[in-house]
Amino acid sequence: MEIERKFLVPELPADLDRYPFHEIEQAYLCRNPVVRVRRQDDDYILTYKGGGKMVREEYNLPLNREAYEHLAAKADGNRICKRRHCIPLAPYTVELDVFREPFDDMVLAEVEFPTEEEALAFEAPAWLGEDVTQDDRFHNSRMSQTEYRNHSFWNPVLH
Repeated sequence: MEIERKFLVPELPADLDRYPFHEIEQAYLCRNPVVRVRRQDDDYILTYKGGGKMVREEYNLPLNREAYEHLAAKADGNRICKRRHCIPLAPYTVELDVFREPFDDMVLAEVEFPTEEEALAFEAPAWLGEDVTQDDRFHNSRMSQTEYRNHSFWNPVLH
């Protein structure tokens, strides 16, 4: 089970380079239900996500590089490429995603929780920005749609 909230970050933290990060590339084979393949650094994963926004089923299966490349080639639409910074916010971790083209003016943050109650009670610090957990436009599976290149509804982050 995945329990997370998502935020549209208006400005990059000044000290972002001091946090560990992962390079991520992902492609979507299906959007309903979500079936995704992901390369995270040198790891390859096939993910199934059930319906829902803040709370949903999630299953991950390991892949090798060849299987990832074979499946990623079958995906349509935009590949999502991003650098994910892991920022501690005790007792949680903020996963701050700095997107690459065609979404290189978007920064989203996700915070995962062990329970729905904790997610609902979480008071986000102001730097996280607007809570977009319930807004489908900010789901990576939606962003992967080819026609999604017109993304003028969010404010660009100043790099």
